Amino acid sequence: MRRVPTKMLKPGMRVGRSVINANEHVLLAAGTLLTETFITRLQKLNIPSIYVDDGFLPDMQFEDVISEKVRYKAMQQTKKVFNDFHYTKSLVGLDKIATIVDEIIDELLNSKNIMVNLVDIRSNDEYTFGHCVNTCILSMITAIRLGYSPNRLRLLAIGAILHDLGKTLIPPEVLNKPGKLTAEEYNIVQKHSEYGFELLCQNTQFENASRLVVLHHHERYNGTGYPHGLAGNQIPQNSAIVGLADMYDALTADRVYRNAYLPHEAFEMLAASGDYLFEFDIVKAFLHHVAAYPMGSLVKLNTGEIAVVVENRPGFSLRPKLRILFLANNKPCTSQREIDLAEVNNLTITQVLNDTIELDLLKSKHIKINLV
Repeated sequence: MRRVPTKMLKPGMRVGRSVINANEHVLLAAGTLLTETFITRLQKLNIPSIYVDDGFLPDMQFEDVISEKVRYKAMQQTKKVFNDFHYTKSLVGLDKIATIVDEIIDELLNSKNIMVNLVDIRSNDEYTFGHCVNTCILSMITAIRLGYSPNRLRLLAIGAILHDLGKTLIPPEVLNKPGKLTAEEYNIVQKHSEYGFELLCQNTQFENASRLVVLHHHERYNGTGYPHGLAGNQIPQNSAIVGLADMYDALTADRVYRNAYLPHEAFEMLAASGDYLFEFDIVKAFLHHVAAYPMGSLVKLNTGEIAVVVENRPGFSLRPKLRILFLANNKPCTSQREIDLAEVNNLTITQVLNDTIELDLLKSKHIKINLV
């Protein structure tokens, strides 16, 4: 299974993972064969990419860190809170937000090996809601690694899932501008953290720890963040965790103004940010559970062999388990040969291949491979 940009989809490809919107409506079920009509519909819905099943890993299960039911329930409730406030200027449904946060916490705490292997797919129109839920989940995974208690985890999670609430007060034409923001527009967008903080201060349901997450999630370790230019230990740890999770999810998402960065590119950016943009221990805890090369990634080794990632484990984000597909001479590997990079020292990943282009190139050389 691999993620393919909607503009590169072709009739006959098989949907690998159901496409579901924030209202829990299944737009395309897993296993559906794509037609021109389906592809056109996905494009009109502003869905930038989907997962397709290309036959590489028929025996592997791609699992999210939380259940699909809980994820979309969280998206639906977040969407309702944001939309209701946008139209009524009152915060309602906050008790349901707290309930869904508890469900996410329960699932994560009961998971034995949490590993972020999938990039969430959502339409550009529903980016904010999916982003808030993803940021919440990634923040909790990091905090669990850092040893947070369930109560402390809950306060973090509530702030995380509402961290962009203030964007409901930003003019849509500025927030959704496809091009580069002017200095004035950027200053307007920066106000969202203060707006969100002020909104939560008006409601007695929130504790200060959750409010401060919203206020300070754009502060940076080196003092270059906003709104107060805090630095180092001045930044609450909860806010720093959410800031890191927020940045990773934004980098790996397709936006109207740019394509998503590949997971290994975002991984490298964050790995270089320790004690610069974020405290090193927080970066280390975050990357412990995030795969640099998610399952299904097509990679090239220093031997010239081409392989697909079949497994990732916590703590070995850069050393996944691989299945060899092609030998160094581009001939298909006839035996099912797997290599665990965590157990060998002489093999390294030198390149992440552009799945669609590179596989088309291999096919053009008359090498047969079961793609779809």
